[in-house]
Amino acid sequence: MQKDYEKQYHDVETDHWWFKSRRDYLLDLIKNAPKDSKILDIGCSSGVFLKDAEKLGFAINNLYGIDISEQAIKNSKANGIKNSYVMDGQDITLTQKFDIIIASDCLEHLEHDSKALANWKTLLNKGGTMYVFVPAFMSLWSYHDDINMHYRRYTKAELKARFKEQNLKVVKSGYWNFFLFTPVFLFRKVSGKLKKDKSAVSDIAMGKSFVNTAMLNLLLLENKMLRLFSFPFGISTFCIAKKTEE
Repeated sequence: MQKDYEKQYHDVETDHWWFKSRRDYLLDLIKNAPKDSKILDIGCSSGVFLKDAEKLGFAINNLYGIDISEQAIKNSKANGIKNSYVMDGQDITLTQKFDIIIASDCLEHLEHDSKALANWKTLLNKGGTMYVFVPAFMSLWSYHDDINMHYRRYTKAELKARFKEQNLKVVKSGYWNFFLFTPVFLFRKVSGKLKKDKSAVSDIAMGKSFVNTAMLNLLLLENKMLRLFSFPFGISTFCIAKKTEE
C-alpha cells in the first residue's frame, strides 16, 4: 500500500462505512464463539477489529494481530493490542495456535496466496475456523487496486478452490456488498477509474457524514440479510473454512 494512501486509511478506518459494516458482519459471525478463543487478525491495521472483539467479551490477552506496516502495528499497540507484530502475511512466524483467524482484504496483497493459506493453516487449531474476505471480480479492477498494491481480485469459486487446495473444509462462502455492486461497476467504467487513470481519487475518501451514515445503514441491512441467504455477486467475496485435520 502506498504511504500516502496508508495514512488516509488509518485516518478513516474506525468510522468509514465500508470498514465499519464489514467489522459488523465479522463480529456477528464470531459472537457465539467461546470467549476464551484465541484470535489472530492478519492485516490487523490499527487493531480496530480486535478492540471490537474485546468489547464482545473476548479476552484481550488472547487477541493477536500482525501487519506488514510498522505504522499499523504502532497504532495497534497504542490501541491496547499488545500482541501485535510486524510480519509478512505469507510467512507468519508466531509460535501460538489459534481458534479463529481473520483476514480481511489481505490475501489479495500477497503474491503467493496458496503459500499464505498453507502458512495460516499451520497456525489454526484443529477444529478452528478461518474467515477470509477479498475483493471480487477482475472486472472491478481500478486505480484503487493499484494504490493498494493488489495482485488479483477473486470470484467465489476461485477463493473456495484455494481453501480446498489446503484441505480446509468450506462451511460458508458468498459475496458481500451486493447492493453497491452495480453502481460501483458502472462508476468505475464510465468515470475511467481503471488502473491507467492515475489521477483518480481513492475509494476510501470519507465523504459527507450523511452519505457515510446512509451507506453504513444500507450495508448493515445487507449483513442481516446474509444471515438468511446468499447474494449472487458483490464487491467482495468471502470464505469461512474449518481445519478438520492436523
